[in-house]
Amino acid sequence: MAAENWVDVGAAAELGATPLRRISVQNRDIALSFRDGAFGALANACNHAGGPLGEGRLDGDYVTCPWHHWKFHRATGKGEPGFEEDCVPAYPVRVENGRVLVDLANASRRNKKPHPPHPLEREVRRAPGPLRVCGISTTAMDAANPRFSGSDHLLEHALKAAAADGAETRLICLNALKFRACEGYYSKAAHACTWPCSITQMDADDQMDQVYEAIVHWADAIIIASPIRWGAASSLYFKMAERLNCVQNAITINDNVLIRNKVAGFIIVGGQDNIQAVAGQMLGFFAELGFIFPQFPYIAHSRGWSHEDMEVNVEIVRNSAELADGAAMLAMRCMALAKYLTARDDAPVTIERGGRKAHAV
Repeated sequence: MAAENWVDVGAAAELGATPLRRISVQNRDIALSFRDGAFGALANACNHAGGPLGEGRLDGDYVTCPWHHWKFHRATGKGEPGFEEDCVPAYPVRVENGRVLVDLANASRRNKKPHPPHPLEREVRRAPGPLRVCGISTTAMDAANPRFSGSDHLLEHALKAAAADGAETRLICLNALKFRACEGYYSKAAHACTWPCSITQMDADDQMDQVYEAIVHWADAIIIASPIRWGAASSLYFKMAERLNCVQNAITINDNVLIRNKVAGFIIVGGQDNIQAVAGQMLGFFAELGFIFPQFPYIAHSRGWSHEDMEVNVEIVRNSAELADGAAMLAMRCMALAKYLTARDDAPVTIERGGRKAHAV
């Protein structure tokens, strides 16, 4: 190795005081590590999504990426056991006269082991067929001891009405899915929040993929049903919403708009007031994802803050023909707009129900 290839990157005493750091040498980013009296030098960019390895941590002799926890041997650049074919460039490094020298001209080769694309990564293309309506229940309850849910009850009416008018329907109950909470990859860096979600890519048992599949690839319209909990939507709704950040962030980092010509409507039911605040959050969030709303995009019921007699609230919702009909008409409005958006011409579309019309435009 020619002497001119070796570049002085700093004093060994100073650099050895930190187990792992990111340094810049002649316009190259390097993850420099120190353990058991020896230095290691890797290219700073992780194979997975380009995460900054030098800002991660050491796990034994492996540098752990701070974005998604991929690991590479700090001296060889090879992936952790079982993933050795995934390699990042490793630079020869030595200490001479108390200075750390790195050979920039003789790095090992980067190798990205081919990984099959995640099923969600496929092109978003509407398959031919009837309108498709997905209902998403955000109610949490003990599955072994089920109780009446007003929001679920009205969602059932909405999906029945959609099916009666020829739509394919699908119900997703968040409480039946096992999915992890958002782990804040976006807070590390915008590019760390990927589509598909990093958790979904790394954890085959995470069932949020069912929500992504329905919202991004399958449905023409979705109807989200939530109870009111302390003046807000349910905790399961927010758990889902946080995991949907990757859908919006795909626009930010890749100009990839995943939601096009899709409609959203909402059902909000609670023993407390604050309907408009709950609806406002939902409308704002799903607008950010790219959804379009029909006229009167939500139905709701609440008797207000002072009515704590929940058994009465339950019976009102259970027995209200007006609310049940309102849920059905919400489904009709969503379908009318969805049909208009998926039509190939600009002619107004009308869906009829019970002699009444739900206009798209």
